[in-house]
Amino acid sequence: MCGIVGAIARRNVAKILLEGLSRLEYRGYDSSGMAINNANGVHAHRAVGKVQALKNKCEEAPLDGHIGIAHTRWATHGAPAEHNAHPHISNDRIAVVHNGIIENYESLRENLIAKGYQFASETDTEVVVHLIDTYLKPGVSLLEAVILATKELRGAYALGVISKEDPDMLVA
Repeated sequence: MCGIVGAIARRNVAKILLEGLSRLEYRGYDSSGMAINNANGVHAHRAVGKVQALKNKCEEAPLDGHIGIAHTRWATHGAPAEHNAHPHISNDRIAVVHNGIIENYESLRENLIAKGYQFASETDTEVVVHLIDTYLKPGVSLLEAVILATKELRGAYALGVISKEDPDMLVA
């Protein structure tokens, strides 16, 4: 079963996010990941298997920032694989974690491909992050972009969203 963790703090949130994911392990999952926003943008690690695999990646290449999102995934769209693990990122500026199902993701995906977006996963979540990206323009806040994008989504879902465009905001 999927789980979302988000954190905003004055200190690095990487350990907070990893602790949150560890506390969700009892629920069952096939992969995990986290994204952190800092002065250099949005950066992420994803791993298949236990949260320990993600912790190992974070030890090898630490992520540092005061705002972040994390996720444990139970595959619904796409096989258990690193490219399908969350978070998904669009244009190196927005990261999304997602629980639930986007029922109209196939038609949204077709529209986004027609606009030039490329997909690296088989998930409905990647549709969400690219859709938010289409609305995030100068003068539009991350919150406004998420609200506009969710008006197009059909299904039952929860989201965690961060963006380098609004470095102090986490939309949930």
